[in-house]
Amino acid sequence: MGYFLRKNIEMPKPETALPGRGEPLKVNPTHFVNGESMFGPFDDKLEHIVVGLGCFWGAERAFWSIDGVFVTSVGYAGGFTPNPTYEETCTGMTGHTEVVRVTYDPNQVALSEILQVFWEKHDPTQGMRQGNDQGTQYRSAIFYTTSAQKQVVEDTKVAYQAELEKAGYGEITTEIDELATYYFAESYHQQYLAKNPGGYCGLGGTGVTCAV
Repeated sequence: MGYFLRKNIEMPKPETALPGRGEPLKVNPTHFVNGESMFGPFDDKLEHIVVGLGCFWGAERAFWSIDGVFVTSVGYAGGFTPNPTYEETCTGMTGHTEVVRVTYDPNQVALSEILQVFWEKHDPTQGMRQGNDQGTQYRSAIFYTTSAQKQVVEDTKVAYQAELEKAGYGEITTEIDELATYYFAESYHQQYLAKNPGGYCGLGGTGVTCAV
């Protein structure tokens, strides 16, 4: 069975995950839209948060134009396989989900504003899927990098859960955890919808506004 026909909805165990590789994938570091380096080095004032909300093509586009966001990139996080490829991630046997790393200046944009985009641009109640895209690689996730971020994430989750319940949705299934490792996705995925304006990714929100 080919990579793209597999729709694993169960997380692999570390001992059964694909082995990956010791060396990072070769990725062009330059952001296609704003010309900044996705690799850094970054000014100390900047912070990172990593979010997964389905297919990372459309998800990234939702963040790079936010005022105060310095640069974005797409990659893989939350799993076990080191330096995975897209094809490996699509098997569901890496444990990773497709994510966007948002690098932002907290003096110019509040994390709650970034998370409002996150919550409203997808349905965070669907478990191991997002719309027609099924598998562990499409699960909703937030990986924070500071304890202060964690508190904001939890607060916005509570607020958005209340709004979802009013609209008749179920419980949020978003994985929330501290970021362990972020792996850059291949160059052709970076800023994909800017390079391929005719491309399509089925990112869709719930139509529910986050009360934060």
